[in-house]
Amino acid sequence: MTHLKQLRRYGIFDAKVPRYTSYPPANHFSDQVGPTDQADWLHAVHDGASVSLYLHIPFCKRLCWFCACRTQGTSTLRPVEAYIETLLKEIDLVRANLPSRVSLSRLHLGGGTPTILSPDLMARLLDKVFGAFDVGSSFEFSVEIDPTEASKPLLDTLLAYGMNRASIGVQDFAPRVQQAIGRLQSFDQTSEVVQHLRSGKLDSLNMDLLYGLPYQTEESLSLSLQEVLSLQPDRIALYGYAHVPWMSKRQVLIDESALPNAETRFALSELAQILLTSDGFEPIGFDHFARPGDGLSKAKENGSLHRNFQGYTDDTAEVLIGLGASAISKFPQGYSQNQPATAKYQAAIEAGTLAGSRGHALSDADRWIASAIEQLMCGFAIDVVQLQAKFPAFASMISQTLAQLAAAFPDGVELSDQRLFVKDGFEPLVRILAGQLDMFQPAQAAHSSAI
Repeated sequence: MTHLKQLRRYGIFDAKVPRYTSYPPANHFSDQVGPTDQADWLHAVHDGASVSLYLHIPFCKRLCWFCACRTQGTSTLRPVEAYIETLLKEIDLVRANLPSRVSLSRLHLGGGTPTILSPDLMARLLDKVFGAFDVGSSFEFSVEIDPTEASKPLLDTLLAYGMNRASIGVQDFAPRVQQAIGRLQSFDQTSEVVQHLRSGKLDSLNMDLLYGLPYQTEESLSLSLQEVLSLQPDRIALYGYAHVPWMSKRQVLIDESALPNAETRFALSELAQILLTSDGFEPIGFDHFARPGDGLSKAKENGSLHRNFQGYTDDTAEVLIGLGASAISKFPQGYSQNQPATAKYQAAIEAGTLAGSRGHALSDADRWIASAIEQLMCGFAIDVVQLQAKFPAFASMISQTLAQLAAAFPDGVELSDQRLFVKDGFEPLVRILAGQLDMFQPAQAAHSSAI
């Protein structure tokens, strides 16, 4: 049962906080971390380690108005081809800085629109990746797919190279909502792509939806969810639309007066959770759902669930290497982000240097907070004993900080000597609770609604 009165009192409808896919959030990265740190951290990867790769393809043939990702429009493949040539060189540069024996745990192609590539161009890219890296025993290869820009030859190429998980963006199937966000995508288009992938023996299918979109109602979202469920996805990511036109200029094309208010957003989120759990999905964190037996469900059960820039994950690799413009790498030592602007990224790589331009070197204080926030975001609880054992120098600070958190949210949080946990019905507070641990004092203007 959700405790609406108390949630309102704790500011659930007003707060703007990070999604905490990293700590500190990326808006706190600085130019104090650059290509030298990136190279040092790559050199420090243990020989025989398992790493994950994220390849960012920032091009789209259409720029959806709701999107806040770093993307750019193109009507031809020429800039894409030039970009891939640079990406091939970056793979060589990064591989040269790594030890001889590293294996891939995960490979994820995101964007933008990775499926904008031609089959030949995709084959060149994947030949380079698999020529540079061996794959591990539990290797997973996933791709973000736009059904309106995914030819069957391209999908067949991805399947032939071992793609075993596809992530399909839906957002909402209601025509009025699609018109309002600049993304026209029919159910039939989406279903056709899903059926083609399944005929190629795809292992797992993710689908992404948004709530809080213009003209979205409980009825329209319910109908969209029913259509999504008819496609039998294994995982669903249900994100709250982040209206941040000060960061993403294209969002000025969205009519703000058509956006649902905070209370309606909350009702949409609650409705979606009821419908998905009634269909057998298990909630994973605060915005993912998975079928029992799925990797995310298993990770939740055994305590190995993690959170990274793609959301919730069962990937256990300590190192995530981001390739491409604006891509972020995560190392035990900290975060490194490539040049965000495509031209500057390409110039750096073409000059024979790594493209890292900003980031953050983690202190021990950062690490205990990052661990606490990840535990909170993944399991709605913090293991106090484990955290203090891992960071003994901060044991007193941990006790004091968690006591302050429990005192500030007495209805929603319970604390013992062993454990802090979020009470049933107060899970929607989790990003606000994480924000209370954030020593960087997140500026509300930089983030989206907490719901």
